[in-house]
Amino acid sequence: MEIRIIREEENVLEFELPSEDHTFCNLLVNILNKNPHVRFAAYKIEHPLIGVPQIIVRTDGIKKPKEVLMEASKEIESIYTIIKDKFLATLNERKK
Repeated sequence: MEIRIIREEENVLEFELPSEDHTFCNLLVNILNKNPHVRFAAYKIEHPLIGVPQIIVRTDGIKKPKEVLMEASKEIESIYTIIKDKFLATLNERKK
């Protein structure tokens, strides 16, 4: 996944995810906003067909934006692993 950093300050990180769309960005922002150290997280896509998602994360200063982004990434990975395992288990049950 390509990440292009637009702006990085002490408590703010703004970046683009050129290969992503609403599906991933919405998930990421929702998980970020559940983190108690995140004061604000949102994304925008200027044009629905050709726009590049831009995400902004603002933290409380206790944790850096990159830290909470890494935590959110690990949580997403965990969620996908659980879904994949359940999906494969269901497929294997159907084969029997």
